[in-house]
Formats: sequence, C-alpha cells, structure tokens
Amino acid sequence: MRTTLTIDDNILKNLKKMAQESGRPFKDVVNEVLVRGLSATERGDQVEPYRLVPASMGAAQPAVDLNKALQLGDALEDQAIAEKLERRK
Repeated sequence: MRTTLTIDDNILKNLKKMAQESGRPFKDVVNEVLVRGLSATERGDQVEPYRLVPASMGAAQPAVDLNKALQLGDALEDQAIAEKLERRK
C-alpha cells in the first residue's frame, strides 16, 4: 500500500544512512524500523526511569552561612582562578 508521510529531517537522514550501509532499499528499511517499533510497543518494552539515589553530605559547617552560598561560590572560584594565574608565572 502506498501512502505519504512527513518524516523529520534527522529521522530521514538516519533511515537513509541505514539503507545505504545495509545496501537495502529505503522502503524495506523504513518498514523494518516501523515493525520493530510497533512490536516493542505491543510487548510493553519501556525504558526504565532514571532513579537518583540521594547521598547525605553531612551537616553544614558552622562557619558557612548557607544563605550566602552564591557569594561563597564566587569567592572559591576567584581563589581558584588566582591560584591558576599564579602558577603560570
């Protein structure tokens, strides 16, 4: 059966590359990819969601005011840059 589809440029590029590398006709590659995608959907294949396991970094040190974290970050960055420039001399 013939039909007209609008395919995103990057998907089209990948499909053409697959067809060229395999030496098979473009329509065969498109049909194979569609069949694989549909069968994966029917089987319920899904990517497992990413899970982040939090880790404790301990309590804040008394000398560090967390309300001024950006200022602290700027100061540490300035110090690192100054040390790097000093090593270049």
